[in-house]
Amino acid sequence: MPHDFLAEITGSFAMPAGENPTVAMIEAAYQHHGLNWRYINLEVSPENLKDAVAGARAMGWAGFNCSIPHKVAVIEHLDGLGESAEIIGAVNTIVRRGDRLIGENTDGKGFVKALRDVIDPKGKKVVLFGAGGAARAVGVEVALAGAAHITIVNRNRERGETVARLIDEKTPAAAVFAAWENTFAIPEETDIVIHATSVGLYPDIDGLPDIDLKTLLPAMVVADGIHNPPRTRLIRAAEAAGCKTADGLGMLVNQGVIGIKYWTGVDVDAYVMRQALIDLNL
Repeated sequence: MPHDFLAEITGSFAMPAGENPTVAMIEAAYQHHGLNWRYINLEVSPENLKDAVAGARAMGWAGFNCSIPHKVAVIEHLDGLGESAEIIGAVNTIVRRGDRLIGENTDGKGFVKALRDVIDPKGKKVVLFGAGGAARAVGVEVALAGAAHITIVNRNRERGETVARLIDEKTPAAAVFAAWENTFAIPEETDIVIHATSVGLYPDIDGLPDIDLKTLLPAMVVADGIHNPPRTRLIRAAEAAGCKTADGLGMLVNQGVIGIKYWTGVDVDAYVMRQALIDLNL
């Protein structure tokens, strides 16, 4: 038929939702590739999550993202999980497969894809700051990508030890916990430094994780998961130390590319998505 007015629907459930720029980059990709798809950003409270998932199921949505605070809670409303999502214990991308809604986690996959543009994590020694949902996803995916050893650095010992134990027991990588009690000195044998806390995220644009910047060496690659702003103080300090870097914008874009592939089967242009975010002046 000459026109099709029934678009495939995808979207995002989060709270808060107003500051999430994902809609801009995904709609840009749909438009660029001539896909009759839409992406709707919705604010969904925890008490309404069950009904929101049921609504998406009833309306035939092709899939959706879940962000804070739903990445774990949504699991009980789904029909299954992908391999890494099951290990991580959290999902951010839900995919309709027939009549089933399957939870995947593209956060870590997107991070690894962005990281590989700078360095292959296979066989590398990694220091990972943070033990929240994002850090958990990144740690698992970096381990599955072949990292040899991961040190989890976190203020909360229990959470840090939990993530280290998860990686050590469920992936091929060795992992240990290191307490983050004072300014942390990065071991000189480290290949990759990954920051996966919220320090430096808008509006805390002057925030800098408590890391001894003198221990950043030119041979290290520094990756920051913060996407807003993409050039964090940590990224700028790492560049000044001669390190290669990977910013959070790359992670955000690549997890979106992977999510769209899950939904549509199309390999979309990451440059178009990144440019859509740059045009927002994040």
